Amino acid sequence: MIEAMPVLSAGAGLHETLALLTSQLRPDANHKEDMVFLRDVFSERSLTYLMKIHEKLRQYERQSPTPVLHSASSLAEDVAEELQSGPMSVEEKELLHLLTSPHLRALLSVHDIVAQKNFDPVLPPLPDDFDEELEEESVKIVRLVKNKEPLGATIRRDESTGAVIVARIMKGGAADRSGLVHVGDELREVNGISVMHKRPDEISQLLSQSQGSITLKIIPAIKEEDRLKESKVFMRALFDYVPLEDKATPCQEAGLPFKRGDILQVVSQDDATWWQAKRVGDSNLRAGLIPSKQFQERRLTYRHKMGSLPNSKSTKQTAYDQGCDKEDCDCEGYFNGHYIVSSKCKAMVPSCGQVFSWDFYTAGLRRSFRLSRKDRRSSSGEANVSDPTEPELLTYEEVTRYQQRPNERPRLVVLIGSLGARINELKQKVIAENPHRYAVAVPHTTRPRKSHEKEGVEYHFVSKQAFEADAQNNKFIEYGEYKDNQYGTSIEAIRSVQAKNKMCLVDVQPEALHTLRTSEFKPYVIFVKPRIPESRRRRSASSPAAGEHGRITEEDLQEMRQSVQQIEQEYGHLVDHLLIKEDTASACSELRVLLERLERETFWVPVSWVRN
Repeated sequence: MIEAMPVLSAGAGLHETLALLTSQLRPDANHKEDMVFLRDVFSERSLTYLMKIHEKLRQYERQSPTPVLHSASSLAEDVAEELQSGPMSVEEKELLHLLTSPHLRALLSVHDIVAQKNFDPVLPPLPDDFDEELEEESVKIVRLVKNKEPLGATIRRDESTGAVIVARIMKGGAADRSGLVHVGDELREVNGISVMHKRPDEISQLLSQSQGSITLKIIPAIKEEDRLKESKVFMRALFDYVPLEDKATPCQEAGLPFKRGDILQVVSQDDATWWQAKRVGDSNLRAGLIPSKQFQERRLTYRHKMGSLPNSKSTKQTAYDQGCDKEDCDCEGYFNGHYIVSSKCKAMVPSCGQVFSWDFYTAGLRRSFRLSRKDRRSSSGEANVSDPTEPELLTYEEVTRYQQRPNERPRLVVLIGSLGARINELKQKVIAENPHRYAVAVPHTTRPRKSHEKEGVEYHFVSKQAFEADAQNNKFIEYGEYKDNQYGTSIEAIRSVQAKNKMCLVDVQPEALHTLRTSEFKPYVIFVKPRIPESRRRRSASSPAAGEHGRITEEDLQEMRQSVQQIEQEYGHLVDHLLIKEDTASACSELRVLLERLERETFWVPVSWVRN
């Protein structure tokens, strides 16, 4: 039975009335089953939601603003004409001036245009009869307005059911910002046309031909995923990536192209194979797909195992192969924009259409002792020879922003250069201009001291036995032999300069970078590259190469080019700044600016340098 209900306030809503009615139901011996049925019906959550929606719609109808008239601009013209028909007071003149001003006339014109249109949302009528399989499922009708921006979502075909499922939502894209489409949602209709049994090319054509607003019928995922918080993981790219050349990507047009050295903000790592990322400084809000570190390393390792990965010490390492092997790749099958592909990577032949889209980057040429490869040694005392069986897999390096703090030791500045760069001259000139702020790491040598030289100024003069002992104990960042004498730069020499709160400048062979890149030194690497003319015949008498090096043969120029190319290919990913040396004066000026910036600005450094 139902007891007498308390009096409700005039503003009580239907859902409040329903809740109160449910609370008044009391079990009755004669109508127990009826009472239980009513209680279950009234307590149904979906019914409560419907009542709330009904109230909101009624409230909107009562409170929605409506225009008093649809021709305000015509009325203003009539009033202005009436005012001008006779003598006017000061107030009437002011009113006439307002009514005839361009800004107010434009405002009234816009008012009329808006007033004559109905901007209330109009949903398409639901079909009279649903499919039997939809009777127990929730249906979501989503209407989106078509523009030139991609939706920012990919869809795939479920192999077991054949359903078209939303595979991923690109962070920052239109779908992500709308919050109306989620991963796992099943797409049933586009503008009232079923896509359940259509071929991939038919779905693609249907979407591409849609104009204006587009209405989707979606079966929401059983458990809608919460919108992910944007990650704060930043990666420095160590390779170039062109999605349109990567056939393993789920959707090429959803890919994010980048160049070696770009800083990427990884916003989602939910997919172990394909991350979502943005380029730092890019104005595009939508994230793009990039291969994950694990996947990129795995396919590079596979290419090396199959013999298709070039030796990074002799040839530029390509970022990815044209395809991937199904036994060594876990790429899932995605609906590439508007084209469904097989879950086996080798079947990914069709190119991506749209992204579920609705139209939706030493001195002279004389070699120093460090350029003698047969004598060069690493800091470990062993020959610095790369093991061809263990290639360096260049993918990503996690980085963070870093700024030198007060009372913190200055960062180490490392200069590397190709043949003809004359970086020792450049370094010494900058230090001579400001010896109180900059200094060099004094090298060790076994050669006899000359009469004008001082211990600890030009060199640390040591015996061969002492030099060899230090080498065995890994005290040098690099060392070698020149004209039967040993030369080397020690780690302690760098520390000695930094202990005086001076910025230490060292010029080393690129191989030493692997030893110096530590949290202790936090090196800033500058690659000094001379401006090399294309050919000797085109070089003018005033060119940098001719002016600084005198007569240079075409063979010398070719050797310089090869030196530049080798350093760029093998060590370019470790370089923080490229200094093109036109002449000594301009190069010194640019170097001074860089050194000053290091002391006051923020730079990207490996995360391990800050955490350790």
